[in-house]
Amino acid sequence: MTLRIDRISKTYANGVRALHEISLTIAPGMFGLLGPNGAGKSSLMRTIATLQPADSGSIHFRDLDVLQAPQQLRAQLGYLPQEFGLYPNMPAEAILDHFATLKGIAHRGERKDIVSGLLQQVNLYDVRSKSVGGFSGGMKQRLGIAIALVGHPQLLIVDEPTAGLDPTERNRFLNLLADIGEDVVVILSTHIVEDVRELCSQMAIINKGQVVVQGAPERILDEVRGRIWRRTVPRAQADAYKAQFHVISTRMAAGSTVLHVYADADPGDGFVAVEPDLEDVYFHRLAVAGGTRATEG
Repeated sequence: MTLRIDRISKTYANGVRALHEISLTIAPGMFGLLGPNGAGKSSLMRTIATLQPADSGSIHFRDLDVLQAPQQLRAQLGYLPQEFGLYPNMPAEAILDHFATLKGIAHRGERKDIVSGLLQQVNLYDVRSKSVGGFSGGMKQRLGIAIALVGHPQLLIVDEPTAGLDPTERNRFLNLLADIGEDVVVILSTHIVEDVRELCSQMAIINKGQVVVQGAPERILDEVRGRIWRRTVPRAQADAYKAQFHVISTRMAAGSTVLHVYADADPGDGFVAVEPDLEDVYFHRLAVAGGTRATEG
């Protein structure tokens, strides 16, 4: 049940090259796709989901040629896009019933059982009769994943699913994804490093439409171990340090600036070695690839 993406490229009519020879092999389980806004993540997800054609390359799921047989892929696909609309005056169970009908589940009793089971799975059964216009952002996302799960998909794509969620809703949603990811191929496209770190056994970082690194998170971390250094400096001095050192990220802490520097050896000047995390790999790789370094936050 492997998804194989081979040298996929896509350039839009306005001349923007969204994807350039992307190649990935994705096995069952959770796969994290990291990248900044505009990196090409959504373009790749739409292409895999057969919502737009590729200019070149191929995609195979199992033995299916996805680009040549899109309808067959859609029968096995669940897709939660970054933005999706819901009828605000309709209750959750009616919306799910509608999508089950669109999936070809004609028998009313079967649809009722499926809708009930999905609402329980996403913890929305108790509000099944309420209009979704009154749902929180997290509740709408959970309903979105329930819609994506109609028909027992073998390939599930979720695009920026936790953006804008509060910590409680984010954790609930990530736990739901983890449960689903035990049995099917799940692609989690996001710019939130923590989502990938907490969930995914395999990952890739893309930037400017190209893969810059891929593999198991622990192996990817190995490449920067012993090369990440930290120092906290007054905010007014941060720019001077950026000019002198290879600063890959900065953040604010109690009014000061915490700098993370990439260096093969001790850079001195009060920097101390730290155990890297995926955020360090992410910012380092984007810097190497010509991406934008992190800003203070």
